[in-house]
Amino acid sequence: MSQRTFSIIKPDAVKKGYAAAILADIEKAGFKIVSIKKISLSKAQAEGFYHVHAARPFFGELTEFMASGPIFPMVLEKDNAIADLRTLMGATDPAKADEGTLRKKYASSIGENAVHGSDAEETAAFEIGYFFAGLELA
Repeated sequence: MSQRTFSIIKPDAVKKGYAAAILADIEKAGFKIVSIKKISLSKAQAEGFYHVHAARPFFGELTEFMASGPIFPMVLEKDNAIADLRTLMGATDPAKADEGTLRKKYASSIGENAVHGSDAEETAAFEIGYFFAGLELA
């Protein structure tokens, strides 16, 4: 059964010019891009998106980073989308990511790890709704 998930090409990957290659890898893995846009987040918007991490020591650094440049938030669809995207992304630490994964290919560190992907259906629903509404999801 088809499932939707959410992903972001993060500021580090956009700045380095990797967005097109990441999108090509995502499509090659069988994902349909339902919706995508290029935006820049304010620090407050990044804090709202990552509110679940507010008590974590990396919260300030994470939200500063996410507000540091343009991003590509997107809604993706395919069977088993959430798990398959997590596999395609690879481990958060690119040094520990499997060969061929997005983070192994495009990330430079745990903090600048090129892509974000939802980790559960509830998370995907919140994250999609944070960036997309109505006709953007047709």
